[in-house]
Amino acid sequence: MGAHVHASPLFGEIAETTYWHVLDDGRVQCDVCPRACRLHEGQRGLCFVRAREGDRIVSTTYGRSSGYCIDPIEKKPLNHFLPGTPVLSFGTAGCNLTCKFCQNWDISKSRDIDTLADSASPRAIADAAVRLGCTSVAFTYNDPVVFLEYAVDTAIACRDQGIRTVGVTAGYIEPAPRAELFGAMDAVNIDLKGFTHEYYRKVCGGDLDAVLQSIEWAANESDVWVELTTLVVPGHNDSDDELRRMCDWVVEHVGPDVPMHFSAFHPDWKMLDVPPTPPDTLRRAREIAIDAGVRFAYTGNVHDTAGDTTFCPGCHKPVIERDWYDLLSYDLDATGACSFCGTRIPGVFAATPGTWGRRRLPVQMDGRR
Repeated sequence: MGAHVHASPLFGEIAETTYWHVLDDGRVQCDVCPRACRLHEGQRGLCFVRAREGDRIVSTTYGRSSGYCIDPIEKKPLNHFLPGTPVLSFGTAGCNLTCKFCQNWDISKSRDIDTLADSASPRAIADAAVRLGCTSVAFTYNDPVVFLEYAVDTAIACRDQGIRTVGVTAGYIEPAPRAELFGAMDAVNIDLKGFTHEYYRKVCGGDLDAVLQSIEWAANESDVWVELTTLVVPGHNDSDDELRRMCDWVVEHVGPDVPMHFSAFHPDWKMLDVPPTPPDTLRRAREIAIDAGVRFAYTGNVHDTAGDTTFCPGCHKPVIERDWYDLLSYDLDATGACSFCGTRIPGVFAATPGTWGRRRLPVQMDGRR
């Protein structure tokens, strides 16, 4: 288990990777995501962390992180995956999309690998999760697609210790690496950033069809638990028509039981001139989703009791009431069945919920909190 890590005269410490091939013109193509960066010697891909050294693509951030923090699992956001439990979260640097609204741009757009001050092996992360009482480890802050080898090795180490793993990803990834990455994890939250090709191309620097294929594969052909998130950006992806088409697609292609989260945008990075998302816009998006047949629709980044709460689709009573990330009531058994009518709520549930609440606790891998 584990990528081969060694020192490089070009990039410092690197890890070997699998998904690449040599082109006829001598360039080496990275095959992790649809961007298919074709690199000359010493060049980095758009993500900045996958680079060419010799006739291969290497990873330049294996084992290094922008920081570790214990979060509530609901912050990922995952509302149907071990509610109330603490998750040890970390990311590296770089991203394979160029979203103008990026909320973590200081990490995902970092060009200074030396800012990755924290380092830890996959086994050390798994051990830390056990020591800190975390139920799971999350690959987040930047997209695990670009640190695939590190994420997969960490997921394997965590599974050996009985710790689950979750990924927060844009789903912009090719089929073979997708099967390896998602297949190693227990849950993913995939960003469905909008529902037009123009929005993905102009605002995100990606391709909608590739993301839809990832969502379909994850929900229909893998064992990973899937939830979706859309950051609703005023004037860009918030029209009733676009939201309705998006929700119709979700119900038709992955079913009504995949939870959808509609989160508030706040001005950041290259979209400082766009106003924050009004709470009423998120409530309207949630209503559109419910009308389309989505059984579990949520609002995020706003205080909205109804939008935080999980309702039973059988008897329509609240089975998990939330106030932000605090659980107020919990009426499910270990199988996820409603205590009132017995309808099973899809997801991954325990007999009793966690009690972590809304705390955010930075930690260090040397054992100090």
